[in-house]
Amino acid sequence: VWRMGAGMEISMNGNSRIRMVLAKIGLDGHDRGIRLVGRTLRDAGIEVIYLKFVTVEEAAKTVLEEDADAIGVSLLTGSHRILLPRLVSELKRLGCDDVAITAGGIIPSQDFQQLKEAGVDEIFGPGTPTESIVASIKELVAARK
Repeated sequence: VWRMGAGMEISMNGNSRIRMVLAKIGLDGHDRGIRLVGRTLRDAGIEVIYLKFVTVEEAAKTVLEEDADAIGVSLLTGSHRILLPRLVSELKRLGCDDVAITAGGIIPSQDFQQLKEAGVDEIFGPGTPTESIVASIKELVAARK
């Protein structure tokens, strides 16, 4: 677990901060993109907890233990149609129904609708401007507060 910006706070509706888990689920070690997103989120005042080489269950458990507002998963292996619905189910099982769920990486646009129907709130493809990611995370979290 790496922490980026621990203790940083931003004002959301007056008095809370955003905590976000970023996870690389499975054995995919390609993390250049998720680390860039993590630094961008940190620079925007969001506390980031970064996980690498974890299972769906470990990622969901970290969301619960860290009292996170959101989770972002980076997938480059084509396993998004299996892992993301499992993550949504595991978060619900743990009572984390109010957590914003985002994904990024190599996810074909034809899979977006299926993933959103499964409970993924937002999907960021390659080349998504980092400012758009930050704004989206803030909006998703604010809508749940």
